[in-house]
Amino acid sequence: MSIWVILVLLGLAAGGALVYNSLVRLRELADTAWADVDVQLRRRHDLVPNLVETVRGYVTHERSTLESVIAARSRALAAEGPGERGSAEDSLAHALGSLFAVAEAYPELRASEGFGELHRSLAGLEEDISQARRYYNAVVRDYNTRIGQVPTNVVARSFGFREREFFQAADDERLAPSVRLERA
Repeated sequence: MSIWVILVLLGLAAGGALVYNSLVRLRELADTAWADVDVQLRRRHDLVPNLVETVRGYVTHERSTLESVIAARSRALAAEGPGERGSAEDSLAHALGSLFAVAEAYPELRASEGFGELHRSLAGLEEDISQARRYYNAVVRDYNTRIGQVPTNVVARSFGFREREFFQAADDERLAPSVRLERA
């Protein structure tokens, strides 16, 4: 009889170790995915000052737009955690959209090589950020699901695994922007 008890206890220990290791793997994937998001966001943050300086050289009376981009970048750099960071990054994206809308009124700016290159770089970065955000959220979904399932939730609670925050747009940012094209 005691051999069966020992075998059951060994089985439970082995199962617990497997569950723990799977949680560690998912936690590490989430950390890595967040680091990838952070890299893309930092690339955007590094590009913004160059973009603002390029636009500033052509646009003289749009100071409030430039200042809002700079302020949004500062908030994004200071934001912590996926929730706060998501909201701050959405504000930065909105401010950059306003900057590009202002630039449309300046044909010489749109025609400049530097502005065009920065605009293309930013467009590529936005796609990279979107992909990194989707991957991070998928990993967080898997991680959160796993720590909520029985019997994994027992091991997760015992070892302090906690749900992660998704990196998502604020409610007001989820609405599609209205676009109006005008002929020059």
